[in-house]
Order: sequence, then C-alpha cells, then structure tokens
Amino acid sequence: MRERVALVDQSSFAKFEMSGPKAFETLQHIAVNELDRPPGSVVYTQFCNETGGVEADLTITRLAENSFYIVTGSGFGTRDANWITRNMPQDGSVTLSEVTSGWGVINLCGPHARDVLAKVSENDVSNEALPFGSCGFIRIGYAPVRALRVGYVGELGWELHIPTEYVAHVYEMLWEAGQEYGIANAGYRAIESLRLEKGYVYWSSDVTPDYTPYEAGVGFCVALDKGDFIGRAALAKAKEAGPRQKLCRFTLEADAPVRAGACILRDGRVLGVTSSGGHGHTIGKPIAYGYVPADEAGHEDYEIEVHGEVYPAKRLTRAAWDPERKRLLS
Repeated sequence: MRERVALVDQSSFAKFEMSGPKAFETLQHIAVNELDRPPGSVVYTQFCNETGGVEADLTITRLAENSFYIVTGSGFGTRDANWITRNMPQDGSVTLSEVTSGWGVINLCGPHARDVLAKVSENDVSNEALPFGSCGFIRIGYAPVRALRVGYVGELGWELHIPTEYVAHVYEMLWEAGQEYGIANAGYRAIESLRLEKGYVYWSSDVTPDYTPYEAGVGFCVALDKGDFIGRAALAKAKEAGPRQKLCRFTLEADAPVRAGACILRDGRVLGVTSSGGHGHTIGKPIAYGYVPADEAGHEDYEIEVHGEVYPAKRLTRAAWDPERKRLLS
C-alpha cells in the first residue's frame, strides 16, 4: 500500500441511502459538518449528541440535491441508523434505506492506484477530475461504479462502491490491470497499522460519546457557522472553554506489543490509558493513542506500561506518516 498498490475488500461497510424533500435539511441538522456542497461531494463528519459527545464517525456523499449515500463502520450500521431515524421527520418527507447488501466495496489504494484505475475505466480519473473528497460516477468494464476519493490508510486511493452483482467482475479487471505494478491483496490488519501511522481515529475506541470532536482531534469537522444542529450549543461552549482532555499519539522506541488498555504515565503518575495501539510497519515503531488531561498533553516524554513493563514513549506532534498529506492528495 505504501510502495505499490493493493486491493482491500471492504464490502462489510454499513451503507444507507437517504432521500426525500427534507433529506438535506435532516442530515444538515444531524451532522456537525457542512453538507451544503455540490452533488458528487464526499463529506467526513460526526454525529454528536446534545452534550457534544460523538455518536458516529462516518462519510456522507451527496448524490443529488436531496439524495445522500451514507457509509459507516461495519459494526455500527444498526446503531447509526437508529440515531438517524430518531432524529429525522416521521411525516414521510424523508426515507432511509439500508443498502449494505446491494453494494460491494473494493478499496484501491497505493501510489499506483490511479495507474490501475486508468487502465480499467475510460473515465477521466485525474486529480483534476476526481479530487480528494469527491465521488465520481464511472464505469469499470460493465459495472457502474461510485468512486469515492477518500481513504483510511493515508495514500492515494478510492473506495470503489460497486453493485454487488458486478464485484467479482471489477475485482478481476483490477487484479489483472495491477500485475505490472505489483498489486497485492490486503486486509483490515494492514489498514489498522497504516491508519495509526496516519493519525486517523476509530469510533468506539479513539472517539466515543464520552469525548467531543475537539478532544478527539477532529474539531476541524465542526461547522459552527452553518446554523443549528444537534449538539451545536454544547460544542460552541466546549470550543470556547478548551478541551478538558486530549487524544495524544505516541511512538515507543522499544518493540513492545502495545494495544488498547495500557497505562499512560509521566513521572510515575498514571494519566490515562491507551485507546488504540499497534505496530507501524512503515516507520518501524509501535504506535499508541490515548487520552490525557489537557494540562498534561503538551509534554514530549511519557511512559507506557505494556504487560507489566514500562517503556519510554514520545508524543507525536503530527502524523507519523505524510503529515502534509501530499501522498493522499496526489
């Protein structure tokens, strides 16, 4: 993924379509980010509760003026759909349909992703035609494809959302086209390592209803100036007051098997526990995330206890991989 190109089956994503005269109005009220963007836009956003806690972390693609495609984590579909349903009008002006089984997803990612995609589609897949944060409606062979230019590994790539009956056909075309670039199959363990290097969060561990977007480091998604939405008042107060705790990212010099639940210490005092952890295979170091009190979040040196052993840790001030996002936006 970092050097060549890979295919990842992410068909297990939960997927929904919302439509109706009040679809935009409804999602604009539920989501914290600005959804008033042209059709073909993909928006990364959160749903927050009235106290500012994060209830969901997902993407919303605008297909048409009042038609949206919602994609969330594989295990969060029921929960997120329930949150939407509880907060949408019940007068028939909005319809929410689960379409998970109707769409397969192949994540095409890596420096040669565009080279492979260009070989199998006659559509323009240049950076100008399909910039980051866009959805292109393209064809691959016989298949109509929604090509979402987003990623969770920090590399050039697309989530290719394909009608289920065409998934095998598209996979075979991509696999054949990628042979000259050393294409490989990859899975979720690889994604986990890469997203840790890139600084991306995972809902249910790094971000939950216990934390605001500002504490979780995704405050850039909150559009306080767009008008009222669920949690806006609490988030405005939280931004003004500053975070009580902050999600920090650490590297360990020793090759320790750090995971979630390890103690984060400084000068022998426990400040918090890790929310995620794993090995960063590109940087060659273990990486851990975890919350510490805001007034303790500015130091450089910490310790993390792993299976009874205490290891020195360094706080990262930016992503361990491609902090300027040059590869992602290429």
